[in-house]
Amino acid sequence: MGGQDGGDLAEILKSALSLEARDRATLAERLLASLEEMTEEEAERLWAEEAERRLEEYRAGRAQAIQAEEVRRKGERLFQGRRSSTMRQPKMRC
Repeated sequence: MGGQDGGDLAEILKSALSLEARDRATLAERLLASLEEMTEEEAERLWAEEAERRLEEYRAGRAQAIQAEEVRRKGERLFQGRRSSTMRQPKMRC
């Protein structure tokens, strides 16, 4: 995991979560930006590693499979909820 073991990552996460909201937002922005700089090969490698990790979790019984139709329905509900919540926000008048 990029040279960090699980313990180091847990400590970093604990420290990051203790930051003020503005600092957490700045950190998140910079972390996301660093992912955009990733090469296509690196992104593919990381997705392959994640797929392997998830498969191992499933085979070990630590994760459950979810039917594709259930995932689709949940995605639709989340999308509609987000869309309707943005539609309900009052418009600002100048």
